[in-house]
Amino acid sequence: MIVWLNGTHGAGKTTTSALVQQLLPDSRVFDAEKVGEALMDIKPALPSTGNFQHWPPWRPLVVETARRVLDYTGGTLVMPMTVLVEEYWREISAGLARHAIPVRHFVLHADQDTLRRRIEGDEVMGPSEFRLDHLEPYAEACRTWLHEDAEVVDTTHLSPAEAALRVAESVKG
Repeated sequence: MIVWLNGTHGAGKTTTSALVQQLLPDSRVFDAEKVGEALMDIKPALPSTGNFQHWPPWRPLVVETARRVLDYTGGTLVMPMTVLVEEYWREISAGLARHAIPVRHFVLHADQDTLRRRIEGDEVMGPSEFRLDHLEPYAEACRTWLHEDAEVVDTTHLSPAEAALRVAESVKG
């Protein structure tokens, strides 16, 4: 099984994923961003797109990597990864379905003011224009498809531990 934690930057995906992993027996965290980083390391570089998710190889490589890891280890993969383009999410979820891998899709949500405060106050990554630039595309995805496609966990007033407990309880229940 895959527990996919979607949502934009500042929603708490990375922190929450580590806590969810501790609450779900036989689970591991797999950050699909690492697949994008591998593609970014190709020399000479792939054509510039501004986001590795736009590279056609990224999506099937995420599916194939997840499948191979699950074939090897079994259990559950907790995957913290923002996917705001519905077509990309459909491609990934269909690819996982073709391999009979069940997916529980969660969106860690927070209101725009909270997200902006979290991004601007991030002591690890620091403020990031890239992350701030994704607030409006996130809001648009929420309005058009994302909140209908996933289980929404509003993290505006939750600690990461509380959000992780809600996700884990939903998966177990």
